[in-house]
Amino acid sequence: MKNVIVTGTSSGIGLDTVVALAKQGWRVFATMRKTAKSGPLESALVDAGLRDRVEIAQLDVTDAASISAAVEAVLSKTGGQLDAVVHNAGVAVGGAFEDIRDDQSRHVMETNFFGVVALTRALMPTFRNQRHGRVLIVSSDAAFMGQPGNAIYCASKWAIEGWAEAAAHELNLFGIEAILVEPGPYRTPIWENSPHIMPPESPYYAWSQQLFKAADEHTERTARDPIEVARVIVKALEAQRPRFRYPVGPLARITHAVRGKIPSRLMRRGVSRLLGLHRIRA
Repeated sequence: MKNVIVTGTSSGIGLDTVVALAKQGWRVFATMRKTAKSGPLESALVDAGLRDRVEIAQLDVTDAASISAAVEAVLSKTGGQLDAVVHNAGVAVGGAFEDIRDDQSRHVMETNFFGVVALTRALMPTFRNQRHGRVLIVSSDAAFMGQPGNAIYCASKWAIEGWAEAAAHELNLFGIEAILVEPGPYRTPIWENSPHIMPPESPYYAWSQQLFKAADEHTERTARDPIEVARVIVKALEAQRPRFRYPVGPLARITHAVRGKIPSRLMRRGVSRLLGLHRIRA
């Protein structure tokens, strides 16, 4: 039985990934920042008859002590062996970057970037000693092009992609694979649970109003079932020779294909018109 740690499993892609991996016979350590929110995952596992294959544990990727305790607890149960980690924990904050406080921006970066780096570093001695392991990061199509009102989240995903490309050189020395899974819009709670910063006195107020309304409508039309992402994660973890990048969903594949081929000015103009932002004047 292969062992895997999955972060951010209380809902969405993380929850579906835990269930999908357990179905394939993996022993899953499903972690989340607040285990009090484990109800939906536990119900899904019971319904699938998989509760005995999954252990739920507390892990806050922004807390060094929490990372250390979780890694120690997992390895004590696996005999010091681990086959993979799935970095799925993520947060966002929407709004014009000028309106977003530094602490809000740093929280996104601490979770989406530094948390991935810190947890991977804590697992590296195990992966190196056994000369194998897979570090799978759930990135986003937000890493392919800038999105209005989403600058901080985009920055976090661009950062983790750059880190993964560079760190892969080091990981490969020891037979460790780095993998990026890059979904487009999927029906997950991340945006519902994210702050939408739109102060009435902001010079971006009208622009933000239009943006959030249009973005919600666009997501409602195009968002897909997160089980698709979970299946790609399983495929990547079980592939004999996994690809480095897996764009998931039609929009992600399109934006991945045109990345660097269409001038940024034209991309911004197209997105602005799609969301009706071109009608807003400062």
